[in-house]
Amino acid sequence: MDMKTTAIHRALVSVSRKDHLVDFARFLAGRGVEILSTGGTAKLLRDQGVAVKDVSEYTGSPEVMEGRVKTLHPRVHGGILARRSEASHLSDLERLGGAPIDLVVVNLYPFESVVANPGAAIPEAVENIDIGGPSMVRSASKNFESVTVVVDPADYAGIMAEVEKEGGVTGGTRRRLAAKAFQRTAQYDGAIARYLSNVMVDGSDLVKEEGTFPEFLPLFFHKAQDLRYGENPQQEAAFYRDGDRFLGALKQLQGKELSFNNILDLQGAWGLACEMPRHGCAIIKHTNPCGAGVGRDAAEAVRRALLTDPLSAYGGIVAFNTPCDGEAAQALADIFLEIVVAPAFDAKALEIFGRKKNLRVIELKDQDPYPGWDYKRVWGGMLAQTQDFPGLPEERKVVTKRKPGKEEMEALELAWVVCKHVKSNAIILCDASGTVGVGAGQMSRVDSTKLARMKAYKDTKGTAAASDAFFPFPDSVEQLAEAGVTAVIQPGGSIRDAEVIAAADRLGLAMVFSGARHFKHG
Repeated sequence: MDMKTTAIHRALVSVSRKDHLVDFARFLAGRGVEILSTGGTAKLLRDQGVAVKDVSEYTGSPEVMEGRVKTLHPRVHGGILARRSEASHLSDLERLGGAPIDLVVVNLYPFESVVANPGAAIPEAVENIDIGGPSMVRSASKNFESVTVVVDPADYAGIMAEVEKEGGVTGGTRRRLAAKAFQRTAQYDGAIARYLSNVMVDGSDLVKEEGTFPEFLPLFFHKAQDLRYGENPQQEAAFYRDGDRFLGALKQLQGKELSFNNILDLQGAWGLACEMPRHGCAIIKHTNPCGAGVGRDAAEAVRRALLTDPLSAYGGIVAFNTPCDGEAAQALADIFLEIVVAPAFDAKALEIFGRKKNLRVIELKDQDPYPGWDYKRVWGGMLAQTQDFPGLPEERKVVTKRKPGKEEMEALELAWVVCKHVKSNAIILCDASGTVGVGAGQMSRVDSTKLARMKAYKDTKGTAAASDAFFPFPDSVEQLAEAGVTAVIQPGGSIRDAEVIAAADRLGLAMVFSGARHFKHG
């Protein structure tokens, strides 16, 4: 296979996304490239003074069926697929009345964005299934020996630069763009398959099938980077992203490369910080919170978070949901940390963190609840679930004779946010400004209660407690009351709820049923 640099003499341009297209087409036309085009793309280029030839003129065949058939023609696909090194291919193409097409610029009908609208009708979705576009992309990708294919406007600038420098497109670039194009068509077909697997026939009509999860679930990820190793040195690892938001858009400002465990902890820290009230700070160790605090600013929040368990904070990940300034950075200056993450850092904070060359400083912007599903890989398959919602449900209710006071309610709400991010079984002790003690990952809820008391950094009298699941017996409530806890939030739903409530009333506790559970198994 001859992978030398190839010049562009003829291009076929037919796109849905038209950003930056006119400049690219002008560049091609300025170098004497004949541009074939269709429909709205041809009109746009003509209106901007770029000479184009309609594909229908090139093929001698008009568009038919409201544009459903316009590029599915032997002259188009012959011009793309003909191997330039094969005389028989070129003679066949000449006999068809076609000519070699060296560049195919196609992006597809916006099927994914159409079906992302909950109100999209099935006929509208079907009409946005592109046929000619993927066919041309696949043809051009197969013949990357001679043809350049572009499915992403972000690649226009690189191609223009390479053509300026090399006189054409290099073999390496054609191969890379072909792989990218096949990735795009696979993703596109996967989205269609996923959508149609949730459509059923009802008499003579097509209707969306009830239920959240489709019969077919294609997932596509792009490798962001190789990692030094996995959870342990004997395991190889890599980070794949599925978009350009959340961790897929993290910006590392300094420090060593991220590790497998760093990324897991980073998600845990960022997820908790984003759900906390402004201004909030979360400290994570081995994916569990070891401290969380709120305050008037980032500095007050981090100082409060550090109070909970400063020993466990060593080697941890610190996440702010508010910009990190120099005062907040100074509070961390003498502590060994793996990562500090925030939506922004001021110059003084970067100067302070810059003294620790290995400290990873990460900028993350997205703080909205993650819109996708939560996946857990298991041997032989995968589990999928919707995201656990943030905050307290509207149906929460006070079930005891005593209602929590304002400060108790603030502490309960914060404890409830934190307990969602702690491995079950989880018991969290809080005051209105942050965590006091964290009981994580015990097999018994009683043991988690004991652990939270043991880990408390101060007298627990007057604190509030959260439990990620219901109390099956009154014993944990009795332990909490013995520790001086005055208010408790838990999901409710036990067959012994009445006994638990009676114990709370007897001990003078206020108890809120959240109406929802926050198990975190893995």
